[in-house]
Amino acid sequence: MHEILVLYYSRHGAVRAMAQQIARGVESVPGMQARLRCVPPVAPDYDVQGRTTAMDGGSAEREAVPTGTNAGAVFPPNVAGSRMSGATDPAAESIPASGAPYATAKDLRECAGLALGSPTRFGNMAAPLKHFLDSTGALWISGTLVGKPAAVFTSTSTQHGGQETTLLSMMLPLLHHGMLLLGVPYTEAALNRTASGGTPYGASHVAGLKNDNPLTADEKELCQALGKRLASVAHQLATHGT
Repeated sequence: MHEILVLYYSRHGAVRAMAQQIARGVESVPGMQARLRCVPPVAPDYDVQGRTTAMDGGSAEREAVPTGTNAGAVFPPNVAGSRMSGATDPAAESIPASGAPYATAKDLRECAGLALGSPTRFGNMAAPLKHFLDSTGALWISGTLVGKPAAVFTSTSTQHGGQETTLLSMMLPLLHHGMLLLGVPYTEAALNRTASGGTPYGASHVAGLKNDNPLTADEKELCQALGKRLASVAHQLATHGT
């Protein structure tokens, strides 16, 4: 049995829901199994009003800076004077309270292929996923991931919130690792009719400003199609070689 690592960061659950659909696609291929893994947060996250958002949806108000050039301005707690925080969130646990386990380098070494998912942050992948990928230098030196197939997926709040640039940003470290990138071909009917997420660069979802849009039928279909395509290629490579 060969495994596809479905590795993601999800703050509000949309990317996690996509990962589960991709896993369904992976496991529709005989002889293939999905291994779901996530990465922990590395710093507090903020909503569009600037409030910190906890994993359970809680929030904390922003902190005012009383003096200086920015007098009266309001900043998140980690950028207001002495409240500057370090790179890693000290509240992050080594084992998540729920959902998929946190990923390790072992997961990357053992996988036959990789599906990588992240919400967008200013048109780029989220910092927790980038932080994890930046720790894979030893795997890069050893060429562990060279020749393995990979695919990417993302979720944004709005239709034009940076889906394609986020997908492309996730591809860059995978290219440096020598992985074989797969997308979603236009032979997938859902890619031609979707009115929400879906790109040839990878699966995507429009979550809405309140992150309350469920995956559409087309988005689910495209996630599953991407997982199935990734698993099929990985199975052929693992069975017949490069």
